[in-house]
Amino acid sequence: MDVVALGELLIDFTCVSTDAEGYPTMAAHPGGAPANFLAALAAFGAKAGMIGKVGNDTFGKALRATLEEKGICTKGLIASDDVFTTLAFVTLDENGDREFAFGRKPGADTCLTFEEIDLSLIGESKMFHFGTLSLTDEPTRTATCKAVEHAKNCGKLITYDPNLRKPLWKDMETAREQLLWGLTKADVVKISDEEVEFLFGLGVEEGAAHILKNYPVKLVFVTCGADGCYFKNAVACGKVPALSDVKVVDTTGAGDIFGGSAVWKLLQLGKAPETLTEAELREVVTFACTAAGLSTTRPGGISSIPTYEEVTAKLK
Repeated sequence: MDVVALGELLIDFTCVSTDAEGYPTMAAHPGGAPANFLAALAAFGAKAGMIGKVGNDTFGKALRATLEEKGICTKGLIASDDVFTTLAFVTLDENGDREFAFGRKPGADTCLTFEEIDLSLIGESKMFHFGTLSLTDEPTRTATCKAVEHAKNCGKLITYDPNLRKPLWKDMETAREQLLWGLTKADVVKISDEEVEFLFGLGVEEGAAHILKNYPVKLVFVTCGADGCYFKNAVACGKVPALSDVKVVDTTGAGDIFGGSAVWKLLQLGKAPETLTEAELREVVTFACTAAGLSTTRPGGISSIPTYEEVTAKLK
């Protein structure tokens, strides 16, 4: 196994039109940040596995089938009779940017316990990935913390996406505390410019430098939406622009697809992230920005991931 991720697997309901009374007509798409991340990795040929929980319901069964169809190992996916699969409702503005509402009180993804995790999946993998939606509620917060510690004790490379979703947190101080905890455990971080501002009140370059100086993080990608991505490690930094010649339809999952694509390139390079040169990091980020940009031309998260051939054709 190349990468195993822990976290939410859910249904994104995305607005496709609005009726005469102003109510949205919505289309269902498979999603969840860690699942989108893994699907990008799997699309490019990596061996990926998912640890999480869904309901033993129609949506849960469909999500499992989707992961298996995409080549993602579902050995670590629990189906529960007690809770429903988590639902996210995504409305879009005229620029394709998202606003979220969640059916999650509780959702199955928040009910995963540490005892339900198949630790052999972590042991067999090269990298362990987590986000923060699994840190919003118990028991999945404790499960995530213990799984991260287990992965670190096993010597795995830890990748992390703070992925702030404000409606899911009881208060912003707890959110900040948990997002910062993630930084204390990670080797590679994909964070947005908005999350850097939320956590530190800093700009992109200053925020990346602050993270590298104050946390054990070895490589930072700061995604800036339509402005591309800034990267920094101990020996190099730089910025790569986003794709500019695409018609944006839906940005759902674009950051996750960037993350999975970047980690796939890191796997190909096979070097410690702190030693990568500017040229190597520029190659990683250019590939990831291209994959993420192409994904925005289609609706959904997992369903919008381009093929390797599409990405390479665009790069040419």
